[in-house]
Amino acid sequence: MKSSLHRPVCDLLGCRYPLVLAGMGGVARAELVTAVSRAGGFGFLGMVREPVTRIRAEVAAVRAAGVEHFGVNLIPAGTDPALLEAQIETLIALAVPVVGLFWDVPAALIGRLRTAGLRIVCQVGSVKEGCAAELAGADVLIAQGVEAGGHVRGDQPLHALLGDLVPMTNAPVLAAGGLSDGADVATVLALGAQGAVFGTALIPTPESFAHDFHKQRLITASAADTLLTEDFHINWPEGAKVRVLPNSVTRGEHGDPRSGPPTVIGEDDGRPIYRFSTDSPLRSTAGDLEAMALYAGMGIDRIDSIMGAAERVGRIAAEAEALLAVDASPPAGSGRMSSSPPQRPSRVAQEALIATLNELLEAERAGARVALQTLKEAPATLLSLMRTIQHDEARWCALLVQAIQHLGGKPSRRTGSFYAKAMAIEDLPARLVFLNHGQRWVLRRLRAILPQVDDPHLQAGLQAMRTAHEDNVERLAARIDAQNAD
Repeated sequence: MKSSLHRPVCDLLGCRYPLVLAGMGGVARAELVTAVSRAGGFGFLGMVREPVTRIRAEVAAVRAAGVEHFGVNLIPAGTDPALLEAQIETLIALAVPVVGLFWDVPAALIGRLRTAGLRIVCQVGSVKEGCAAELAGADVLIAQGVEAGGHVRGDQPLHALLGDLVPMTNAPVLAAGGLSDGADVATVLALGAQGAVFGTALIPTPESFAHDFHKQRLITASAADTLLTEDFHINWPEGAKVRVLPNSVTRGEHGDPRSGPPTVIGEDDGRPIYRFSTDSPLRSTAGDLEAMALYAGMGIDRIDSIMGAAERVGRIAAEAEALLAVDASPPAGSGRMSSSPPQRPSRVAQEALIATLNELLEAERAGARVALQTLKEAPATLLSLMRTIQHDEARWCALLVQAIQHLGGKPSRRTGSFYAKAMAIEDLPARLVFLNHGQRWVLRRLRAILPQVDDPHLQAGLQAMRTAHEDNVERLAARIDAQNAD
């Protein structure tokens, strides 16, 4: 029996669940790929700049474990051309099922790999890149939001990128960036993605090849701790941003990252590790681990322990399946829509309802972006509340998209004008007041629309949305009052 998470991309990749292990360089090796695959997901070996001897050994280990469907991730722009050519020849000779590519769209290489019978997955950060990758022959696209850990290609929040990219491509789209649990999976599926890619969430597992130092930093960190920086630049093209946890490098304790000769701060398997390089600490790494790149995405808030990769994938799948259960009443506060068609009102009433839901969708999209941007400026006392609001707003976007589609409407792709108005307010306390006005506006619209909704599933989802907004309005008002008292 197929899982309720099953999407066409599962048949394309050969997995039970559309839950994909990111091809994290160094971290995603055979042990982690095997664990994720056995749990029903799909795994990429992260082989950026690795010698062909290691690629052969890791592929052999995955196959020896009985895993037939897997991928190998390469970064052409960050690899010496001679080594890249050797890597490509090796992948073709080994008949690796899937090749993952990131950072640029090498059309000639994609064509060569397709001619050899390999499937191609391209991770992109914009609609322009996504369309170029599809035109070049990519079988699957990964839309990477700015919330992602490690190298970040674009500058859009994930939900906004999905809203722009999914309607523009015929290729299946996987979502990446800040995803940690089943609710995240249900949300990106509702936004049109066919699956979810997990990186940071699978680093703190016994099977990952990350160093224990990195794993421990992750399970005690929060989304607000992460930051985008260009300080870690050696081995990658100029201007490549990475999302990491703060350390002595990001605090500027070692001077200008682009001045002076390279300084060795460690070694990995006999290879020197330079300060300001993109190398993250691995099991085999020794040296000044604290000063290395500690990659972390914004979904780290919901990862607070080291857990077996198979167990983590199983939990994510179970949570998502529960939220997507067919014909089940939605759990209180879940904001989930049933997959069964709603009872439809008259044509005029239906069009009016769709228009109102689209109005709410644009407002929620704006609210999610305001909360995400405000997180970057917020003091520690405000971080938890802003993260809750941002996560809620993104989830209600998914609910509204699904509701509009069930009613036969076309979800709006616009972001409400509230976003520009809010971000024009530089004073943070004043912006919080404006944000709460927006939350109250949504509440008024929900209270007006709920009596007009007959379908029990839609009504339950909108009621959950109303309850969450009431809670957030109260919490935000209390925070504003506390600031005024100070």
